[in-house]
Amino acid sequence: MPLLLPVTDPADPRISCYRDVRERDLVGRDDHFIAEGEVVLQTLVQSPRHRLVSLLIDEKRAAGLAPVTDQLPDDVPVYVASQQVLDGIVGFHIHRGILALGHRAPPPSADQLLAGIGGRALVVVLMGISNHDNLGGIFRNAAAFGADAVLLDAHCCDPFYRKAIRVSVGNTLTLPQARLAPGEDVVDLFARHGFTAVSLSPQGAFRLAELKRPRRVAVLLGTEGPGLDEAVLARTRTVSIPMAAGVDSLNVATTSGIVLHQLVEAAADEDVG
Repeated sequence: MPLLLPVTDPADPRISCYRDVRERDLVGRDDHFIAEGEVVLQTLVQSPRHRLVSLLIDEKRAAGLAPVTDQLPDDVPVYVASQQVLDGIVGFHIHRGILALGHRAPPPSADQLLAGIGGRALVVVLMGISNHDNLGGIFRNAAAFGADAVLLDAHCCDPFYRKAIRVSVGNTLTLPQARLAPGEDVVDLFARHGFTAVSLSPQGAFRLAELKRPRRVAVLLGTEGPGLDEAVLARTRTVSIPMAAGVDSLNVATTSGIVLHQLVEAAADEDVG
């Protein structure tokens, strides 16, 4: 069980990685990330891939977090501070009172990730998702409906950004994921690994309810507004979700939940049949 290390000065060099969190988030942390909140902390502690480096908590939370901190190796420092000092360190009021510094594991290539997924499979592919709330929400939905992995193109925002991790309730740390290389042919990639690529579009050729679940399926989701590239849509099975007249589109995170639920239900029906 690690010792609790008091911090009384926001300028303490031991906690420099936690200082001015929002500004540091914007410039990036290379292979490190900040996790926020008790649920996310528990996920990080139990992660087989990513490593907890240190912990900074409100001193009033220390006793209640003992079941979590007792699991930590002795070499993981746990810093405790008053709420005032904590706010001074991070640069804003951190009402959850829990921040952790994590080290992310080196990711596989998209080809390596898909090669390791056998049998029936469901993969979520994100293209141009630049909003951290949407990205975190999609990861949460993907985990909830049992997706095997998430692939992100080069234009997606960082799933290890603090807000994305928080919105995903820690699921950006749990789901296998990989980045597509810039310019990588995503349709060809999935064809090589035996996946049927299904693209979501308001102008899709099929209604979602008409889609028969392929054994190995990749669901492609594009950014709100422009959506998926026409060249991708032309080479994939396009699907739409019927909406009321005058409504342009659904939020992309909402769309992911509806589509994944439909595919899981279709698989269940297939099993019963």
